[in-house]
Amino acid sequence: MTTYYGLYGQKVQYLASDPSDPQTGQVWYNSTSAVLKVRAVTTSGTWAAGGNMGTARRVLGGAGTQTAGLAFGGLVPPNTAETEEYGGTSWTSGGNMGTARRDLGGMGTQTAALAIGGFTTGNTAATEEYDGTSWTAGGNLGTTRRVMGAAGTQTSALAFGGFIPPDSAATEEYDGTSWTAGGNMNTARRSPAGAGTQTAALAFGGFVYPTTNATEEYDGTSWTTGGNLGTPRTSLAGSGIQTAALAFGGLSDTDAGQSSTELYNGTSWTSNPTGLNTARGQLGGSTAGTQTSSLAFAGYTGTAPTAATEEWTGPGVGETKTVTVT
Repeated sequence: MTTYYGLYGQKVQYLASDPSDPQTGQVWYNSTSAVLKVRAVTTSGTWAAGGNMGTARRVLGGAGTQTAGLAFGGLVPPNTAETEEYGGTSWTSGGNMGTARRDLGGMGTQTAALAIGGFTTGNTAATEEYDGTSWTAGGNLGTTRRVMGAAGTQTSALAFGGFIPPDSAATEEYDGTSWTAGGNMNTARRSPAGAGTQTAALAFGGFVYPTTNATEEYDGTSWTTGGNLGTPRTSLAGSGIQTAALAFGGLSDTDAGQSSTELYNGTSWTSNPTGLNTARGQLGGSTAGTQTSSLAFAGYTGTAPTAATEEWTGPGVGETKTVTVT
């Protein structure tokens, strides 16, 4: 009779606990749980529930990674200055922003984030910098606007699009102190998502009467056309880099929450088989996250703000599976 050993030249290990660093294709028997296990890789991405935020809100700013996320500002209502930090399991309070606002942009990490623009009682050009404890004022945007796209880091940031009114195509670059003009987008739009760096950024989706699926790529000087999203939408979130980005959530033309999740390879978008568990737009995301590890939080379901948080594990990630026989 053919055996596993005969086929692969190694015995199935008999272990009391799972190995700490299993290799792809490794098979073992866990004697404690009495199951056969194998180390495989994910073939598609999945969203799993994380800890709810302390305050449900929408049109907020986001930054950080899946295990070190940051949420700030937004509409509860009213507009809020509240900041929350995610540690991979639950949210805790951070330092309040200097200016309560909604419709703002965000980027950076949990300990070095940037909040830009937005709406108070009118549009604002205010920039604030977070150090992991408190917010301080940075240099104002050159163009006062709200619902713009954002990418980059606290000291090398990019702002693009937004609503002045009218819809804007303006791009600005931040050096940690002040903003300077960059090349205009090809299509003026509000509420796009962004990903990447100041010199290799991505803008996708947004509202251009009606919602759009257009993608543009920035090289530090000018924007060029990229591959279209499969699902046109506005007020979505994104993370990753220009050649490996993630788009998730958003609103349709009727303000219905979207769950669609798509992956970009530098040329085209591919739809993931499953989307967010809570369909929503106007959400926050871990802008410093990756195509394989990201975070979605808060937003608008089409009827009310939500506090729901979801954690993304993308395709190609190692996972331990239990072998079942039916």
